[in-house]
Amino acid sequence: MKKYFLLTMLLGGLLCGCQTKKSFSPNGTEILWDEWGVPHIYSDNNNDLMYAYGWAQMHNHGNLILELLIKSRGQGAQFFGEEQLTNDMIVHSLRIPEKASAFFENKSDEMKGILSSFAQGANDYAQAYPDKINPNIQAALPITEADLLGHTLFVIGTRFVGGGDLGLVSNWKELGSNTYAVSAERSASGNTMLVQNPHLPWVNEFTWMEAHLHGPDANVYGATLVGLPGLGIAFNEHLGWAHTNNTIDNADTYELTLQDDGYVLDGEVVPFDVRMAKISVKQEDGSLVDQDVPLLDSKHGPVVRKGETKALAIRVAGLENANLMDQWWQMGIASNFEEFEAAIKPVDIPFFNIMYADVEGNIFYMFNGKVPVRSEDAWDFWRGVVPGDRSDLIWQDYHTYDDLPKVKNPEQGWLQNANDPPWTSTIPMALDADDFPGYMAPRSMAFRPQRSARMLMEDDTITFDELVAYKLSTRMELADRILDDLFAAAATNADNTTLNEAIAVLQTWDRQANTDSKGAVLFYSWYRTMQFSNQATFETPWSEEDPMNTPDGLANPEVAVAKLIAAAEQVKQIYGSLDVAWGEAFRLRRGDIDLPANGADGGVGIFRVTWPSGYDNSQYTIGGGDSWVSIIEFGDEIKAKVLLSYGNATQADSPHNGDQLQLYSDKDMRDAYFYRQDVEAHVQRTEVLVNGKMTTPK
Repeated sequence: MKKYFLLTMLLGGLLCGCQTKKSFSPNGTEILWDEWGVPHIYSDNNNDLMYAYGWAQMHNHGNLILELLIKSRGQGAQFFGEEQLTNDMIVHSLRIPEKASAFFENKSDEMKGILSSFAQGANDYAQAYPDKINPNIQAALPITEADLLGHTLFVIGTRFVGGGDLGLVSNWKELGSNTYAVSAERSASGNTMLVQNPHLPWVNEFTWMEAHLHGPDANVYGATLVGLPGLGIAFNEHLGWAHTNNTIDNADTYELTLQDDGYVLDGEVVPFDVRMAKISVKQEDGSLVDQDVPLLDSKHGPVVRKGETKALAIRVAGLENANLMDQWWQMGIASNFEEFEAAIKPVDIPFFNIMYADVEGNIFYMFNGKVPVRSEDAWDFWRGVVPGDRSDLIWQDYHTYDDLPKVKNPEQGWLQNANDPPWTSTIPMALDADDFPGYMAPRSMAFRPQRSARMLMEDDTITFDELVAYKLSTRMELADRILDDLFAAAATNADNTTLNEAIAVLQTWDRQANTDSKGAVLFYSWYRTMQFSNQATFETPWSEEDPMNTPDGLANPEVAVAKLIAAAEQVKQIYGSLDVAWGEAFRLRRGDIDLPANGADGGVGIFRVTWPSGYDNSQYTIGGGDSWVSIIEFGDEIKAKVLLSYGNATQADSPHNGDQLQLYSDKDMRDAYFYRQDVEAHVQRTEVLVNGKMTTPK
């Protein structure tokens, strides 16, 4: 077993069996706020629980939530000007507002009550504290149930399912996640363990909020994207789950050939369905100008671009219903694998892998999502623009739960996903890609999932603290794989002083991206010029037969050496030295906070993902990566460490806006206060629901 210095302390608490549904909330519905701005909400009924949750989300993120709901309504141009017009057109093209209203009417009474209560809590907070809401957006109130459903459709549909086809996430190459599940047989304690770790931009609709909901059905702890009335990644005393972006392709762009007033399909001209959207656009002087925007619908989906002879239409999976929140709710109140499986069988969540672990010792992975049943088998056929002249290419149905790749309790005792296809969730592979349609997922394993799997493969008995260390690891798989080849190539050009100096720095570098790692800046600068995403850069490309040791070698050593010399000259010019510390160049910034960062983008094969969003005066500002991080051990009592990298609030005056960045910089995590006695030991403020109003007891 590997030995690691402990960075954290173990979480204690009451045995979960000692808490009854009647004793957990002695004051009725209440919010106990801890020192990190996490709301621990207790209630004996779900409607009041969700009322308090809506209140709490507005307290921490009120202005951001309203801004996001405005955009997902298709009213961005009305409040923020013409720069939001394209976004508004996408919203109306996909019919998100009208779909959301219809979906709410078809909800069960239980879900209607949950959505209505959440919206009411959010509205009541805004009414009670109008000074906390930006006056420029107060006119967007009140928040409706349809807003919540529409925002869910908008975020999942346009940022995840259809983000690539719509061109909305092209600047976020590392949009993804990590996750582990470790079986009881593989863990040192005999308890299953789970790692939850989405990587998203640290802004806007990708912002996470941490919360703890203890209601009549379950005690659930986790995080959600702000504005969504549930917990998307969570755990209770019985089980937990994580999501990662999967390699699913369930949005397609079709090229239509225009003719007359329509488009050609199966050799005939089909007319477009034409409708008008009235969009108000705010002018520089604050006035509004209404624009009548024509929207075209084809049998493929809405038209998103139109030229003289061609048009592009998009088809996005998962916009047929808004049952994601229902499914997350059922997942959260499940108490065993059978109940959890029943919750996920409808496959109402159209995107995201599911990783699962429970107290009974089960671990489980599922390539989840709405995978279209397609007429062409090849993966590559659907990756580009699809011909729009064949009706057989317009998919209608989705693969069911039984069709999707999944693994339960593998022989290796662990499961991993770092946004790689399902086939490499275990090594050796438990799934055979040949057993599934070719369009299900690609065949590949990048350096980050290789690093992910390697850490588990090299440890026969994994402790909780080792799992924490693995999650926070900044070691670069690419450096371990390719530096020997670079050193060999450089040996043939030993007369170059700059090259010799660069090689000396890289030879003594720890191959990590910690705040004090010297050599990481040089390696990263070289990496960014090498196009390692192209298999042709390597002498030996990736192989399914040897997934953990390929790709390898340099296809053109002379070019690699020349690029290292150029990178070294640039680093020396900018920083004055080749052995500049990583944390001097990469910074964690929010408000007045300015701290050294650790981690790098996942392309270098690093598990602690941290990527820059801006560069100024020789320093990069971190704009995304590790967002919500949670490591849970399921034993007689829950043990959990958590971190919400940028803090649990975005309100400008909140002390929790950025207050966890120091932990991030220190590669540290916090205890999750899961049991009542631990929560009470850390309460900073209490709010109680009395006669339908949240009050602060004196």
